[in-house]
Amino acid sequence: MSDVLDQGDVDALLAAVESGDVEESDNSEQIFSRTRKDISAAEVRGYDFKRPERVSKDQMRALQTLHESFARNFGAALSGFLRAIVEVRVATCEQMTYGDFVSGLPNPTSFNLISAEGLKGQMCLEISPLIIYPIIDRLLGGTSSELFIPQRPMTLIETRLIESVTNYGLTALREAWESVKDLTFEISATESNPQLVQIVPPNEVVVVVGLEMKLSNRAGTMNLCIPYNVIEPVMEDLSTQNWFSIGSDASVAVSKERIEGSLTRASVGVSAILAETTMTMRDLASLSEGDLILTEKSIADPVLLCVEGQKKFLGSVGKCRRNRAVKISRKIEPGDRV
Repeated sequence: MSDVLDQGDVDALLAAVESGDVEESDNSEQIFSRTRKDISAAEVRGYDFKRPERVSKDQMRALQTLHESFARNFGAALSGFLRAIVEVRVATCEQMTYGDFVSGLPNPTSFNLISAEGLKGQMCLEISPLIIYPIIDRLLGGTSSELFIPQRPMTLIETRLIESVTNYGLTALREAWESVKDLTFEISATESNPQLVQIVPPNEVVVVVGLEMKLSNRAGTMNLCIPYNVIEPVMEDLSTQNWFSIGSDASVAVSKERIEGSLTRASVGVSAILAETTMTMRDLASLSEGDLILTEKSIADPVLLCVEGQKKFLGSVGKCRRNRAVKISRKIEPGDRV
């Protein structure tokens, strides 16, 4: 207890400071800068060298917005593939070290290494078994109501089934990154134990995009890990101003092309109305073969063509290659009385 001061020692020190025998220590911080600017108003922030932040906040927001587009496209593609509603949304977007990312993953899991043509290095896509096995069960005709999640690596058949799901993910990822750079993604390897995969050193900074997937009553997570050294060449294009200015026109063009492609393949019902009249239920019930239904429409009047029940064109009845046909004369205008 020799380092504990009693009241007499405290009073002696205070008296020495007041008399000038002991100088007060200067606790003011010194800021050094290479530039000769006025640094009196400089902002000082704490920095953890164990968890460095190499991606700015603007770039993180741009990455989150970019992968929100990826989540929407991926969810729409999976919904059509599985014939069920699949919701995919971005839950988190943060930067951490690769060692911290791997240590938080379950074992076993679906750990896919992704290589991109035009970028050096590899990314990784991790899909939780909590959502993988419900998807596999759905592909095999199950209902996932009482599904048991096994704690084992996936079999070869299960891996091949999941390949189709990851291919949809790579397509959606390519569409999302088109606004920044035209990239082609492909799966280079698949592993069940993430501890055995070392794509970058453990202390290397990575951007982790955490996504949440929902399939009926089942939910799971999916993590996209992007090392900083992989996307460093395109980080300048991810600034908020440039990214939005490039991505706005590109995304609209891509969406327009996708919608037009879907509409051109859609089938619609086309019907031709020769004539219309009214009659009582008694007359309708008494109709038999050979009876004539009289209308007020002349045979020379044009025929009305309807598309999905909507009146769209006027035409005339004829034959084409021994088949009954209707030739379109013109489009119905807003002022026509039909």
